[in-house]
This record gives sequence, C-alpha cells and structure tokens, in this order.
Amino acid sequence: MNSNTQEAIKTSYLSIAGNLALAIIKGVAGIFGNSYALIADAIESTTDVFSSLLVLLGLKYSSRPPDENHPYGHGKAEPLITFMVVMFLIISAAIIIYESIQHIKTPHKVPEPFTLLVLAGIIITKEIFYRFVSKKSELTNSTSLKADAWHHRSDAITSLMAFIGITIALLMGKGYETADDWAAIFAAGFILYNAYLILRPALGEVMDEHMYDEMIVDIRKVAEEVPGVVETEKCFVRKTGMIYHVDLHIAVAAEITVKEGHDIAHEVKNDLLQELPEIADVLIHVEPDDEL
Repeated sequence: MNSNTQEAIKTSYLSIAGNLALAIIKGVAGIFGNSYALIADAIESTTDVFSSLLVLLGLKYSSRPPDENHPYGHGKAEPLITFMVVMFLIISAAIIIYESIQHIKTPHKVPEPFTLLVLAGIIITKEIFYRFVSKKSELTNSTSLKADAWHHRSDAITSLMAFIGITIALLMGKGYETADDWAAIFAAGFILYNAYLILRPALGEVMDEHMYDEMIVDIRKVAEEVPGVVETEKCFVRKTGMIYHVDLHIAVAAEITVKEGHDIAHEVKNDLLQELPEIADVLIHVEPDDEL
C-alpha cells in the first residue's frame, strides 16, 4: 500500500468519526430545539457516515496490487465507489425535501434560539473538514476522497441554510415557523447540484476520458530530454484509482539498431517513473523518425 493510499485511508477514518459525532449533535439539538432543518441536517450527516464507510472500503480495495485477473490493479473500484457516494447524496436530498414538505403542511413551533449556536459551531467545523479532506484528495489524487470532501461542504451549506431559516423564523415570529423547512429544501437542491459535480469527473475516469493535459505536457518534457529521443507523438493517460497508466509513442533515429531503440525506451520509462511518481506504469512504442 503506497503512501497516498495510507494518507487517504487515515483521512477517511477522520471523516467517519467527525460525521458520526456531528450527526448525533444535530439530531439531539433538532429534536429538543424544534427545528426540522437541524434534524434534516442530522439525516444528511448520517448518510455521510455510510458514504464515508464506502469510501474507506473503496480505498482499501482499490489499493490491492495487480493480479492475474486484474493486470492493471483494482483502482477502477474507486470511481465506482464515488457513484455510490453520489447515490447517498441524492437519497439524502430526496428525504430532506419530502420531510420538509410534510413539516410545511403541519403547524409547528418556532425553533429554539440555542439551535443557532449549535449550527454556527457545525458550519465552522464542517468547513474546516471540507478544506482538510479536499487538500488530502488533491495530494493523493483520490476521486472518492474528493467526493467525501464535498459531502462536508454540502453539510456546511445545509447547516448555513438552516441557520438562515431559523434566524428568519425567530426574528419574524408567528407565521414564519416554516422558514427553516424551506431552508432545508433549498439546501437539498444544493446537495443535488453537488452530486452532479462529483459524478462528472468520476464518470470521465471510468470512461478513460482525456482530462490530463498538464500531465501530458510534463510527460513529453521528461521524455524529450532523454538522449536519442527525436520527439514524442501520441500520449494517452488513464487514471486507475490514485495512480496513472501512460501509453507513449517516441520517435528515434531510423538507422539505429532495435536494441538501441529498446534501451532508449527503457531510459524514458525509468525517467518518467522517477520524475512523476504518480505514474504506475508506462507502455512505450518506438517509431523511426522518418515515419512521422
């Protein structure tokens, strides 16, 4: 298991613990504070616990080394887990919308003022979690960890909407008891939008979509610095979990021997693996420069 995977797993454990603690706090405060927006927030955090567990399982499975049946490793499991995380987001948003509508139809008390203090603490905590997990996702190149980070951000937004709704209900008084319910519905809409933002890159990863222009520039630069490489032609990159596989065509002088071309290709591969450690393997095709 490489360092990126270990770091991602540690971060996932922190997400699970944080989501579980906040779900309990929100649920208790929502029940005793007469706030369905806070209860809805607790529901969303509960689904976050399950989605973070999925992320953890996906990270552990995707880190398995290649075997006879999976020569490229098990990394594709990670975006598949991301799809499941998105499903949890959609389900939680649907539950929030449905229950909020039911509460709007049913008269209820104005939320208690102390719920605002609870929400303020949750908003700050969740935003900190988002920034921490998001940074870790960038460092580890983890799609599922990025999805988990957006769970924290969507939770912060849900709590912010609840804060605004409860504030309106408290300030405006009678007739505005449902303000926090409407706030929960708006928050659910934001969650659905985030679900799309998370789904799009994961889908591109599964389909091996061309998304790595910056890396290709770095690959060409490293390869063309190797003595004997005239130029580089085709270069394809595909992501598998937190690592990358590269197909590269290089041009060499037409008059050199097959062995010399083979040695150049090996040097290119070694340099790429050393300079770009996120690359797991490179398949190099050698062509004579007079055919380009």
